[in-house]
Amino acid sequence: MCLYDPELGYYSRSAEQFGKAGDFYTSSDVHAVFGRLLARQFEEMWRVLGSPSEIDILELGPGRGLFAQDVLAWSEKKFPDFFGALTYVLAERSSTLTARIKENLNSHFELGKAKLAQHVTCARETQMFRPGIPAIVFANEFFDALPVEIVNARGSLRIVEQEGKLAEAWAPISEPELEFIEGYSVRPEDGEQLEVPLAAQEYMNRIASGLSSGFMVAIDYGYTRDEQLAGRHRGTLKAIRQHSISGSPYEAPGEQDITADVNFTALAAAAEKNGMGTYKLVTQSQFLLGIGEANQFADAFEECRMAQERAKVAMQLKHLIAPEGMGESFRVIVASKGVDERNAAELAGLSFGRVGPATD
Repeated sequence: MCLYDPELGYYSRSAEQFGKAGDFYTSSDVHAVFGRLLARQFEEMWRVLGSPSEIDILELGPGRGLFAQDVLAWSEKKFPDFFGALTYVLAERSSTLTARIKENLNSHFELGKAKLAQHVTCARETQMFRPGIPAIVFANEFFDALPVEIVNARGSLRIVEQEGKLAEAWAPISEPELEFIEGYSVRPEDGEQLEVPLAAQEYMNRIASGLSSGFMVAIDYGYTRDEQLAGRHRGTLKAIRQHSISGSPYEAPGEQDITADVNFTALAAAAEKNGMGTYKLVTQSQFLLGIGEANQFADAFEECRMAQERAKVAMQLKHLIAPEGMGESFRVIVASKGVDERNAAELAGLSFGRVGPATD
């Protein structure tokens, strides 16, 4: 309710919470090179799929549509064959953000290159993909904003009202929560509480089961089960306001973002259970470096005419890639279905660095 209520929810009130002047910013707010590099990776995925005459990109939680704007513009300029086959589908539940998307992508909507998805929920009966059309699903900071269950040694959290105020109560842990903990997480120790992201699992189940052929690319901050077993990423629920972590998710409901780190081990397992192949989990730094190193990041500097412009873009690129920026905070999970996994494993975004698979 705090995030998604149609009138009072955080993502419904306005679009001004995005960007450096708002509460937080995403990679697309830093520089257009993020979308340009992903356009290059999407085009390579299209070729791995055999260069079909039609392909959809389905972006989950596209915000104001800035990433889609960059991908479409760069694809049209650099990859005309891919652009000709492409339809960009944006799945956004906020009417406020949908209005902003229509403004930013007006020309692409008029030409039929972009369209809004019907309201995408995690219900199994809703149709997410066009039958017979391969797709690339892209989710940048989507899974971290889905609702999570909270458990501790006493049970499962419930929010109740006491004397006009919000309060916490505890119910017995449900069977789905227990199965998730046993399969993909750890049991909470005394004095700590953990997130159980059942909604994220259901979304991944829907994506993987509904996709006939194509790819899934999810970028988010998160962890593996091994990292939880080592004592990290326990109790990651947080509220964000004006680029600072707020003390309580119950303060200023509807006026701050609420997120939790993503369990990549669980997402990979859901994908594999539904017939997808998953690949090594890489950092955003490794992913972008792998895509950009072939042409020395010409996608970033092509429009720079002066040394000062190049210096500014270099700083923005560094923020996307460097460990002290966003490069090591965010990780990338790639999954595929209906393609030769050996070819998919050679994608540029997976070529840099050597880390363990997401299911480790």
